[in-house]
Amino acid sequence: MIATLQQQVNTMLLQQQGSRVEVARPQVFNGRMEEVSAFINAARIYIRMKMTEEVATTQVAWVLSYVQGGIAEAWKDNLMDELAKGELEVETVEQLFSKIRNDFGETLEEERKIEQLRTIEQGGKTCNEYVQEFKKVARGSEYEERPLIEEFKRGLNGMIRRKLAKAEEPPTTIGEWQERAVRLDRNQRQSRVEERMLGRNAARPGGNAQPRESFGGGLYRGRGGQITGWAGVPQTGGNRGGGGNTFNRGGYQTGPRRDPNAMDVDRGRGGDRTCYHCGKFGHMAQNCWERNKARVVERPQESAKENGGQ
Repeated sequence: MIATLQQQVNTMLLQQQGSRVEVARPQVFNGRMEEVSAFINAARIYIRMKMTEEVATTQVAWVLSYVQGGIAEAWKDNLMDELAKGELEVETVEQLFSKIRNDFGETLEEERKIEQLRTIEQGGKTCNEYVQEFKKVARGSEYEERPLIEEFKRGLNGMIRRKLAKAEEPPTTIGEWQERAVRLDRNQRQSRVEERMLGRNAARPGGNAQPRESFGGGLYRGRGGQITGWAGVPQTGGNRGGGGNTFNRGGYQTGPRRDPNAMDVDRGRGGDRTCYHCGKFGHMAQNCWERNKARVVERPQESAKENGGQ
């Protein structure tokens, strides 16, 4: 019997090699209770996509070929013996799925679903993640429209729940609640991302920052009215006018803003300044030659007087 089953499966697989649609095969089922639903759903999808033209016995044989290991292996052997002796009839693959669920599934599945439904919450998940998890738990709980809506609202984040409840036309069905909650949550998250991006652009040089009040000398009034330099470093003291302190790109003081060439000319030539000692142009009193000349002449006379008086 097992050899015949394997031959049928191999023949079916050869016939499917020409199909272009890729469909995932179910994982091997070893009898674990928590994997019952996943195995049945995966097998059902594959049969609908690849094996709709196959007879029921071939579909049943294909599903049983994935029942391997652990207690499931012994269960399959007993099932094959019962089928061979005529003690059991499995006419469709759905009957096989029901038997797998009854023999390996939870006996109190509905109670477990209800308990999960009463404790599930959105928390830090996106609303779409919460909706998908809620749908999975709600399936098999026997909850219907109104109780289902109340449980969904209870687990929904408060801000989204309040906005939907205060809308001009609040949602009235579980489908509307889920669809509009996902849309609102997505819009809010997108808005926060855009605000962060705009904030980063405004902080960069040349970004769309608000105009700052300038005081000259590289000083500006930033946020909160604080005087800042080029890089936004707070500055204290100093002159805010055009002739005040200057600051480099790091916000550090670099001294008075003056032309070094002009300083050299003033020291050597005096520019167009007038000496208040001799009245001539081109030098200052501290550099006046006439003044220095008088000092040189006075010093020998004073020395002579001192020597004569001795």
